[in-house]
Amino acid sequence: MAAQIIDGKQIAAEMRAELKAEVAKLKEKNIVPGLGVVLIGDDPASKSYVTAKERACEEIGIYSNDNRLPADTTQEELIELVKKLNNDPKINGILVQLPLPKQLDESEVLLTISPAKDVDGFHPINIGKMVAGEKAFLPCTPHGIIQLLQRSNVTLEGAEVVVVGRSNIVGKPIANMLIQKADTGNATVTVCHTRTKDLASHTKRADIIIAAVGRPNTVTADMVKEGVVVIDVGVNRVEDASKKRGYRLVGDVDFEAVKEKASLITPVPGGVGPMTITMLLYNTVESAKIAAGL
Repeated sequence: MAAQIIDGKQIAAEMRAELKAEVAKLKEKNIVPGLGVVLIGDDPASKSYVTAKERACEEIGIYSNDNRLPADTTQEELIELVKKLNNDPKINGILVQLPLPKQLDESEVLLTISPAKDVDGFHPINIGKMVAGEKAFLPCTPHGIIQLLQRSNVTLEGAEVVVVGRSNIVGKPIANMLIQKADTGNATVTVCHTRTKDLASHTKRADIIIAAVGRPNTVTADMVKEGVVVIDVGVNRVEDASKKRGYRLVGDVDFEAVKEKASLITPVPGGVGPMTITMLLYNTVESAKIAAGL
């Protein structure tokens, strides 16, 4: 029996409706959540992401402050802008779109963002709080994965979870979040990666597999047990002459084969992706509430 699809678009839409209602209530108290967006240069993918984020802000009633700077922007100019946004009471969250042009120091920029406005959850202070199990802004993609699992009624407590991937954006934070002593954790987590010697020996015993390694067909049907829950974070382009653009998007999992054994599985696209922007909105609303003492 084929797996039930975890529809990220639908779950994201439900969350955005909840956030829209929450923003409307905040506005009754003269509180308007604000997101400061910074885009350097003309990278088409980055422009597309930023446009989508700004559209999402408008959709739920968040004020969006758009800052687009040329590709030759200096480190000093960018740092000055971030500090200005730190000091702007109308701004509750700051998003500097990555990657930055080569002449800019990404680490210094992220360190300059106030932890209280770090709605991407990348500041070392927020990462440290997350690891310690303290309240913090959680990185958007891992937090989105937790929401997908919870809202699909997947039991996390006591579950054997295998995370394939160890990036700072997905692999490491999702592993940390799932081992916390909390309703969103209490799982037993194994972290695997491209240097793991026998990946299948780990994935075969997993109740939940989270694939975030950036390589197509990393997880195949012979590597999973019946009834596994599969979260596919990968977004990979593979050549496809039948498509007008010459390629199609696939995840890190052999979707067609694995879905015949899994109980639940996310598609690519339409699974984890829609949740990332939604959690950015969630963090921005939370930041506004904290700033207002709510």
